[in-house]
Amino acid sequence: MEKIAINNKTEYYKISTFIFLYFFTWSASIGLLAIWLGQKANLSGTVIGTVFAVNGIFSVILKPIYGYILDKIGMSKYLLYFVVLMSALMAPFFIYVYQPLLISNTLAGIIVGAIYLSFAWYAGVAACESYTDRYSRLNGMEFGQIRMWGSLGWAVASSFSGLLFNLSPAYNFIMGSVASLIMLAVLLSLKVNVHSAHASDVLAKEKIAPADVYALLRNRKFWAFCLYVAGVAWMMFIAEQQFSRYFVTFFDDVHQGNAVFGYLGTVQSGMEFVMYMVIPLFVNFIGAKRGLLIVGLVVGARLIISGLCESHLLISVLKPLYGLEICLLLVSVFKYIAEHFDKRVNATMYLLGYQAMLYVGNVVISSPAGILYDRIGFENTYIIMGSIALAFTLISLFTLSACQSKWRQHNALDIATR
Repeated sequence: MEKIAINNKTEYYKISTFIFLYFFTWSASIGLLAIWLGQKANLSGTVIGTVFAVNGIFSVILKPIYGYILDKIGMSKYLLYFVVLMSALMAPFFIYVYQPLLISNTLAGIIVGAIYLSFAWYAGVAACESYTDRYSRLNGMEFGQIRMWGSLGWAVASSFSGLLFNLSPAYNFIMGSVASLIMLAVLLSLKVNVHSAHASDVLAKEKIAPADVYALLRNRKFWAFCLYVAGVAWMMFIAEQQFSRYFVTFFDDVHQGNAVFGYLGTVQSGMEFVMYMVIPLFVNFIGAKRGLLIVGLVVGARLIISGLCESHLLISVLKPLYGLEICLLLVSVFKYIAEHFDKRVNATMYLLGYQAMLYVGNVVISSPAGILYDRIGFENTYIIMGSIALAFTLISLFTLSACQSKWRQHNALDIATR
């Protein structure tokens, strides 16, 4: 038993290092994509918006495909190898392919860039998270306590990536490629034990087939979950897209607002890191459904209060709560999927029912939200979005399926002993 514990500890460090490096690479390069497109590729704001829209379309298409492949190959690391190798091509792609193509043939550059970015990051991150969740359950670990290292990797890269960018964006891309090669070495050394004590709870004996996807799409639980994502997660992520514009209006000096927003971004990353340590235990205790409902309540309350508040101190306190919402949402989503959906479609459910649905929200809601910002103001728009989140949380109270929880077991034991 002691040997198994030591081996698990070693593998925990490896998978955590992999996640740290992946988000470090993403933050160091793609985190500055909008700035790079404007300053180095000389694209207008409208064209940059088109770039992100096309990126979203390709991501929505690719994510379910990645999910199906993951379910098909089980714990094989082939898809992750592909994602990492694509990431390692970052420097040559951006320097010798993407930038020249955007300048000489913008449309072709947008399409080629969307394909590459989706392969390596927009769909790649979902594949890495889904594999990590399955790996953690296979080895008796908690996904959140691995995923927290991704938040740390993002924060570390953010602390100096802007300085490197000012020297030359090529430094960011080269650093990303080097980090990806290190990531590849870590992935090669990662051991997968498909005969662990938890294997029967995680791995299906039969691999996924197209019929399983059709059955998933006919499953009432699938659409109940998608309804929650559309009502709560869409409001959460769409509101965050332009929150920085609203935030700086609370300061007399815009530059001061920008600086404070940056500081709070660091605080948010730190909160994510800490929360991922404890959130899995909290969700185990209350159950995944209650975790999802609490996210809806927090999102709704934060957005409504953001629309009503008039103090820069209060809005500064509200901003880091987004980190708490992300942690609780992601952990609850994985635990809910693991409990209510067949093991054969676990990854497909995550990448289709959650990740792809989020990007559908970007396409459907982002533009109407922007129009509302301009016509009725951020304040009224956030109140509306917060109210929608609360309304869908109430609906989800009845539509989401009940989940196991230690809290419920404890209450049942109390009743039985009376």
